[in-house]
Amino acid sequence: MTDHDLILRTATALIAIPSETPPGDTRAVADEAARILGAIDGVSVSRHVKREPVHNLVAVLKGARPGRRIVLSGHLDTYPAGEASRWTSPPYAPSVREGRLYGRGAADMKGGIAATVAVLAALSARRDWAGEVVLALAGDEESMGKDGSAFLLETVPEVRGECCIVTDAGSPGVIRFGEKGMVWLTLRATGRPAHGAHVHRGENAAEAVMEAARRILALRDRPVTLPAEVAAAIEAAKPVSEPLGGAGEAATLSRITVNLGRIVAGTSPNLVPDTAEAGCDIRVPPGVTTAEVIAAAKAAIADLPSVTMTVDVAWEPTVTPPAHPVFAALADAAAPVLGSRPVLNMRVGASDARLFRLAGIPTAVFGPTPHGMGGGDENVELAELFAVADALEGAVRRLLAE
Repeated sequence: MTDHDLILRTATALIAIPSETPPGDTRAVADEAARILGAIDGVSVSRHVKREPVHNLVAVLKGARPGRRIVLSGHLDTYPAGEASRWTSPPYAPSVREGRLYGRGAADMKGGIAATVAVLAALSARRDWAGEVVLALAGDEESMGKDGSAFLLETVPEVRGECCIVTDAGSPGVIRFGEKGMVWLTLRATGRPAHGAHVHRGENAAEAVMEAARRILALRDRPVTLPAEVAAAIEAAKPVSEPLGGAGEAATLSRITVNLGRIVAGTSPNLVPDTAEAGCDIRVPPGVTTAEVIAAAKAAIADLPSVTMTVDVAWEPTVTPPAHPVFAALADAAAPVLGSRPVLNMRVGASDARLFRLAGIPTAVFGPTPHGMGGGDENVELAELFAVADALEGAVRRLLAE
């Protein structure tokens, strides 16, 4: 069993140090994480920086003899705390109330990092196992990870292992084996300005970009054929996963979704706008490629000469086969701790897990349930966080022994 006091001490110490993205300054929190990890016997810690002030850490613990390498992953950056009025206690003064730890990053994901630290400490105390365990702490996850996990995977050989477990926010009752891909598009329209009463003398760019956005939104009606093992897992997980992820989660995982997140046009109601812009976030399920989505989007607006489209982000869907041993190890270790066996499912949102999968590394996401994530009063249930750590230790020991 992991040291639960160590988990709480580590989580509160990390939460107390702001590491918001933007601006992405993780220097101070990386210093504290390095101090905590360096105090564990046998753990070596190195720092890796692609771009200041984004700092990443890699901690390595070697066993009694050579063997497999298991990678654990977390991110040091958080969402901004936002308005203080949304919090009943200061976001960077972590507090425990009624069995919950409050503060920015408690759930996403400094609590999850604390769980991995406790696992390293437990493995260090009883080092009778073969192989090595690596903890990769990224300083850049909330802004897509190019200066964080992607950089580490490109430059630090120790970050590539037989498998990876990411303790990001989710639920210990649902182990995630894949994520939808994403395409972010910007639509821009040009027109001809005129007075709002003289519409016959102008060309309205706002109307053009709205028509383009309407056609992009229609992409969500395109038929999708999921891989059989993915479809089966989503359906089997539904009774457990939807109460946690919200009604309709299974349908969302199974289809293309489009979010029209931004529209900008004009300066006054009585002027015809000559420029307009819209931003769309398209999430792509397995069985569909980003190239197919981008081609369909281009075709949808091809007859709108005043509208141009740029692709800002394109990440493919990623899946580790649900039959991979990492999932059985996690489920078997979690079942006695949680009192029920976790189910396997896709993850609605993106995480650094996709970067490990894109690098060819089988990857699972297994972390605590987030409460208030991205908003005020972010918190995590301590009993659940401790359960995540205990199950994770058992799973890692099994994976090292296999």
